[in-house]
Amino acid sequence: MLLIDDLLFAPLHGLLWVARKVDDALSQEQEKEEEELKARLRELYLRLEAGQLGEQEFETQEAELLDRLDAILARQEAEGVEAGEEET
Repeated sequence: MLLIDDLLFAPLHGLLWVARKVDDALSQEQEKEEEELKARLRELYLRLEAGQLGEQEFETQEAELLDRLDAILARQEAEGVEAGEEET
């Protein structure tokens, strides 16, 4: 009986494996983008302190980077809430 179950559910297990791989790749990409945004923010602050960047230009670029970072964090939080709901 177990052999028949394994054969019948093999396509489903394969589909779940692919979905997990896609989810892992997406998570890694989001983490990479988050780190890149933080690095760009650090560089922006350094350029401001060095006087290489004007206050107006700094604020414009900072707002853009912070908006993107907030969007990523909100998406991660929403995914965390969804994952928490699925576990219960």
